[in-house]
Amino acid sequence: MPSPKEGGAPGTPGSASKPSPVVFAVANQKGGVGKTTTSVNLAASFAAAERRTLLVDCDPQGNASSGVGVRRGSFELSLYDVLIGRATLKEAVVPTEVPLLDVVPATQDLVAAELELVDADDRAVRLRHALRPHLDGYAFVVLDCPPSLGLLTLNALTAAHRVLVPLQCEYYALEGLTHLMATIDRVRSAFNPELTVEGVVLTMFDGRNSLTHQVADEVKAHFRVFDAIIPRNVKLSEAPSHGKPALLYDAQSKGAQGYLSLAREILDGAPGAAEPKKRQREDAAQAEPQAEPTPTTAARARDARPRS
Repeated sequence: MPSPKEGGAPGTPGSASKPSPVVFAVANQKGGVGKTTTSVNLAASFAAAERRTLLVDCDPQGNASSGVGVRRGSFELSLYDVLIGRATLKEAVVPTEVPLLDVVPATQDLVAAELELVDADDRAVRLRHALRPHLDGYAFVVLDCPPSLGLLTLNALTAAHRVLVPLQCEYYALEGLTHLMATIDRVRSAFNPELTVEGVVLTMFDGRNSLTHQVADEVKAHFRVFDAIIPRNVKLSEAPSHGKPALLYDAQSKGAQGYLSLAREILDGAPGAAEPKKRQREDAAQAEPQAEPTPTTAARARDARPRS
């Protein structure tokens, strides 16, 4: 278990005076399921909630970097320089157009990092050691993982407190999810005992497709799934080409609202945390006569529902 100096899990001894930042790894070895879209828009949503957030691009493709407007050639240092010890994390941080959101960008050099670190004794914990002690001032850190279970993803899982799993509701989803959970279990056993799965995020959700509902039901039967659902949305697809999170590109789009709902759900508690409260309300309702809700209460209830 990491010491408080290294940046332990939130709530660990020594962190009472100042809450530790929470590090999320957004991971799924399957490509095209919305990992980068989730990383970028969730980080932007945290920032919109006035939580200072750091987005770390762990994918050599660098799409999370360009997704927040940080183009190749506009920065000198990247995550590669941090991993090989050429620069500190703070030196590689780049501000973005979103207030309270910074990014550590990535380049194709990260491919070389995997090769250069393969014989290093600390190859699995390089990111953890570079990241955890240097997060003063941040409330959340979001790590965008590549679509593989290689060394870069291993470093992200070892550095994280929690894992978010974006999942497209399709035929092969459960098989890939099972492999990922097995990897997370191995990482927890060998490197990071505090690592937990925060939940599964259903992405590119098309409610008109019956297979989508079947897969969603199957996933919910075996894993914790967020109430917030990310719909298939044109604005989400268009936003990266403009170098903006959906929240800046079109805040009223269903995609942007979906990620705002996801951020609210995480800020309010883990997936399913609202279920005991719901049961308490139902028990209380049975114990006393049910009153007709006032318009104000009804409006608050509507606002609290995750938007799809």
